[in-house]
Amino acid sequence: MVVIGTALLIEHVFGYAPCPLCLEQRWPYYIGIPAALGIAALPLPPWLRAAALVALAALFTWGLWLGIYQAGAEWRFWQGPADCSTAGGAAPSPGDVGGLIGAIESSQVVSCTDPSLRIFGLSLAGWNAIVMVLLIGLALAGAAAGHRRLRSR
Repeated sequence: MVVIGTALLIEHVFGYAPCPLCLEQRWPYYIGIPAALGIAALPLPPWLRAAALVALAALFTWGLWLGIYQAGAEWRFWQGPADCSTAGGAAPSPGDVGGLIGAIESSQVVSCTDPSLRIFGLSLAGWNAIVMVLLIGLALAGAAAGHRRLRSR
């Protein structure tokens, strides 16, 4: 919850607009946090809890891939997605030509390959990859502990 809260704080309080890939990297948190809370709170059989934790690790692996992909594109190790920029603001209606010109002039293009913020040398995508590795490790450690309990019975 700290990671997604920090991302929202950086966006809404400090004004750093996220790119489309940044927004996609939030989905494993949006899905994974409620899932993890459910796994922890529900009285699941040990085998189902272990399976759910493995599925959670798979979800976080998707987040890891997204973070590595974006961080690598930022460091120019590989090319980022061709469509990874967005213009800020709503699109004008087709009949509003004057609004179209105004929207183009006032739009802000957010690139997925040029990080707008680095913390201790890493972009937010790099930090996301590190956090995802930790979350994958926690989920798999929990699954392994559940598996050991099943085998010891």
